[in-house]
Amino acid sequence: MAGVQGRVAIVTGAGVGLGRSHALTLARGGAKVVVNDIGAALDGSETGESPAETVVAEIRTGGGEAVASLDNVASPEGGASLIAGALEAFGRIDIVVNNAGILRDRTFHKMGVEEWESVLRVHLGGTFHVTHAAWPHLREQGYGRIIVTTSVTGLYGNFGQANYGAAKLGIVGLMHTLAVEGKAKNVLVNAVSPIATTRMSEAVLDREFDPGYVSALVAYLASEECTSTGEIVHAAGGRYTRVRFMQSRGVELDAVPEPGELGERWDEIMDLDGARIGALA
Repeated sequence: MAGVQGRVAIVTGAGVGLGRSHALTLARGGAKVVVNDIGAALDGSETGESPAETVVAEIRTGGGEAVASLDNVASPEGGASLIAGALEAFGRIDIVVNNAGILRDRTFHKMGVEEWESVLRVHLGGTFHVTHAAWPHLREQGYGRIIVTTSVTGLYGNFGQANYGAAKLGIVGLMHTLAVEGKAKNVLVNAVSPIATTRMSEAVLDREFDPGYVSALVAYLASEECTSTGEIVHAAGGRYTRVRFMQSRGVELDAVPEPGELGERWDEIMDLDGARIGALA
């Protein structure tokens, strides 16, 4: 299995938690890794720490190749600088793992504009900036594997996380379109929905979930052997499941209905028996 051997991988938010696990797993598979992390706290504030350098040292100690990036992916300049640094260090890019994120949890009625915008800047904006900068290089070489990170909050909702959920489902929308646009150039784009015990999740999980299970999935999606694109895969411990948006059989009406008529047919519209995978039409 060729896997990721010899490939160049960028992992954002790779200094701690899931990102660190992803970076180490890809390095063990033989990838050259750009470890990106600005050393921020969960809320995005500066800590003065350099976790990216620590992960790079771990990879090099294990015999792998890695460089650190302190670029802030929340800005277009940061995304462009990250890609430029990867090209300077290794001459190419093959894999992009968009993992960086912050939390600003607050109930919606108390949420401020900055709490909303800061989370979208890092999660959704960061995924866009890095991927947008890498996209021309991946298309030109006719090969690329992009992994984005969604969450159960984005897919199903969670109390106090309107900003996070909006960003995470926005990432899924971006992924679906990139999968369509990239397929002809062998640039495959998939999403992981992880549950893992990290500093971001440890306060809400009632048991331990080893991040390694998620990183194994990321490494497969990043591999040459993976030919799937446009998929969402949920990973929680040793359980892996495919997530798809479904459409009910619904009802078909010959004329514009009165609202009450829709109410009379509501149970049929909502009935998921015989539902199929959602489509554009």
